[in-house]
Amino acid sequence: MSTAVRFAAAYAVLTASHEVGDYWVQRDAEAVAKGGHGAAGRAACARHVASYTATQAVALIAADRALGLGLNWRRAAAGLVVSAVTHYIADRSGGRWREPGPSTALVRFARRTGHEGWLERDPGAGPLLDQAWHKGWTAVAAVVAGGGR
Repeated sequence: MSTAVRFAAAYAVLTASHEVGDYWVQRDAEAVAKGGHGAAGRAACARHVASYTATQAVALIAADRALGLGLNWRRAAAGLVVSAVTHYIADRSGGRWREPGPSTALVRFARRTGHEGWLERDPGAGPLLDQAWHKGWTAVAAVVAGGGR
């Protein structure tokens, strides 16, 4: 099977399982607390990312077996790590997109890349930037996961 086919399959599976992990598997307690300050917020985000990553791993294993993708599991695991780490970075910003001061790494990045005005004017800007971040990194994770044997 070609690398392009493995990438496309991995992207489809990681994207679909992102939605399931983010909206169906995530508990309300984590959704509310994951952007919070301090250890409690970090722990809530870590719990969410653990269940999210498990959801993606199960989906990737099922697709590999059902479709005979022949994924290299070191590469697949590395792709899941890319997805998990970048998901954590984004989700620490939950509810904090309009926060003054230093805020989170992703909020600071959004400000440095010229999005501060949009974040101030539009309450929907933060969630849109969050989802764009997730989608972009899901593509990178799929390239890693679906790469060469």
